[in-house]
Amino acid sequence: MNQPLNLLHSPHSPVSFIETALPEDTNTDSFLLEQAHQTILQSYPKMHSMLLVRQGKLIFERYYGDYQAGSLNDLRSATKSFVSLITGIAIKRGDIPCVETPVCEVLHRHVPSQTSPQLEELTLRHLLTMTAGFSWITGKKLGEPLIRKFHNSRRWGTFALSLPILPGSIGTFQYRSTDTHLISMMLSESTGIDAFSYARQHLLTPLGITHVAWTSSPEGHSMSHIGLFLTARDMAKTAICLLSVGLWAGEEIVPQAWLQEALEPQTSGYPSFGDYGYQFWNGTMSGQPFKLAHGHGGQQILLLPSLDAAVIFTAETKVRQWKNPRGLVEQYLIPAMG
Repeated sequence: MNQPLNLLHSPHSPVSFIETALPEDTNTDSFLLEQAHQTILQSYPKMHSMLLVRQGKLIFERYYGDYQAGSLNDLRSATKSFVSLITGIAIKRGDIPCVETPVCEVLHRHVPSQTSPQLEELTLRHLLTMTAGFSWITGKKLGEPLIRKFHNSRRWGTFALSLPILPGSIGTFQYRSTDTHLISMMLSESTGIDAFSYARQHLLTPLGITHVAWTSSPEGHSMSHIGLFLTARDMAKTAICLLSVGLWAGEEIVPQAWLQEALEPQTSGYPSFGDYGYQFWNGTMSGQPFKLAHGHGGQQILLLPSLDAAVIFTAETKVRQWKNPRGLVEQYLIPAMG
């Protein structure tokens, strides 16, 4: 029987502080924001929260159902983007040499006896951009039929590394959660601590994020394709840091050079989601460039750099079908800031 998954967490703390302002203080139309809120009440029954930050301040905040500012939200695949951030920090600190670091060099203890010969070619960059070429199945809405088999395996790392590699697919994007879990393992092997502990030291605590949880794999590695739980306010604080090119309270938290690579297109993605950087989606929406951390059900940190703004959505994750909140952004939020 598989070892049960552990939830690594920090203790509860008071509602996270974030500087606030009125929408009008940032030349934002509060009437359109209120219309977005009313549309959620009428048409988005699974929504948990919607927050808008602009010019470094929280200017709109609404919660739905039983959720409130202190509630933890399951980020699902938006977790991947946080793994990207701590990877950039680890490279800047010298804990991982660079994105060209060979996967097998770091994870040699986990490489099974039977693997594709092309495994030796793969680097951290391939994992970050999901261009490793492992054989996988991905649905139109990013569903992954093989993910349950991965979760049910006793050694997640060995499972991921034993997947056949299609030589012609190396360098071609395919959304694949196992790639991201291997990044978490590379962080653990390189730093000597799990990704959650590393994130607490170098990302979360510096941002004043203390009420947080992160699920671990059967082997004790922090899950990285899913597994992170944050409050909506702390998601907003992360967005403010990213819009400030990695700065928080005047100090560099995430290296600027890393964000310039991570948030930009590194490979063609999927038309309905955008191109892909280092675990971030990116593209254009209503004429505005966007960068996106995205999770199943509608967990989103949507950066709109040209507007110096970000939108945070959280919603129910235990759903098969859900309504993407992008329509709210295009119909109300971007026009409110135009």
